[in-house]
Amino acid sequence: MSDSTTFPSLAYSAGPDRVVAMGRAVIAAEAEALWALGNELGPSFSHAIATLQQIRGSVCVCGLGKSGHIARKIASTLAATGTPSLFLHAGEAVHGDLGMLRENDALLILSNSGSTLELGTIVRHAGLLDIPIVAITSSLASRLADAAEICLLLADRPEACPHGSAPTTSASMMLALGDALAITLMKLKGTTAEDLLRLHPGGRLGLDLVTVESFMHRGDELPFVGPGDPMRSVIATIGDKGFGVAAVVDEDGKLKGVITDGDIRRHAGALGAAIASEVMTRDPHVLLEGMLARDALEILSRSRITSLLVMDAETERRVVGLVHIHDLLQLGLG
Repeated sequence: MSDSTTFPSLAYSAGPDRVVAMGRAVIAAEAEALWALGNELGPSFSHAIATLQQIRGSVCVCGLGKSGHIARKIASTLAATGTPSLFLHAGEAVHGDLGMLRENDALLILSNSGSTLELGTIVRHAGLLDIPIVAITSSLASRLADAAEICLLLADRPEACPHGSAPTTSASMMLALGDALAITLMKLKGTTAEDLLRLHPGGRLGLDLVTVESFMHRGDELPFVGPGDPMRSVIATIGDKGFGVAAVVDEDGKLKGVITDGDIRRHAGALGAAIASEVMTRDPHVLLEGMLARDALEILSRSRITSLLVMDAETERRVVGLVHIHDLLQLGLG
């Protein structure tokens, strides 16, 4: 195996420092362009947001080449943050995919030059449907800018490519503008964490937004005992339910305390005549309905316990469930 620090694949005499400097220069150029883009953002952005807010259909995002790749990502981000959207491939549009555009939609179209020939048919079709066109381009003097109701202009910055041809800086600015549109719409719509969970049931984001009531044990699974129950009955309940804990509740289901294996060991010499209220731990750690699973895991880990009772969010006194650390590990947390 070659030593990677010798850069055997480089055809020029560039050491590690020079290579790192090249990479930093690209990132610095794109970062400066994004800074300029943000500073130049103006009323046209507000106009675009208002337009996209008002439509009753979807935001149809379209582009070709590298702009097409960015368009696909923007469409995905819009959909993932609560704005109905779809991606229209400019090349496929003239072969039937124009039917994806509907009268209640809006067209968000990306072209750095604004003069991509293949986009002309799509723009004309949008005009026939009388739907609003929002353009992201670097040229106000282009055909696309003329046809669009709203034009979001990219900052006038060179591509990071040394030949000025490969879409680099312009692509980053397009992506950033798409994110700005999506997140601004999300905030104005009031999209909540619960809304995001419905849109992201899988993956890490889904796990981060899962709440305890979605997987907690409830009903007959819960190890309920009464304050006056003899300890032999409590021990039997702990063994039957298998959570290593019993919840001591009154007749109204309100929590009085918990009894764990540790409590039983501490009172081992006096269990024969003891009742639950004499052995239980008062004011135990608990969870509330609506609490995130990741927060439950943090409390379990910090407290060095294996299970927690879940209380109703309204009164915070009635037991409605139980979470065991194994439940969290099975979800993929931890």
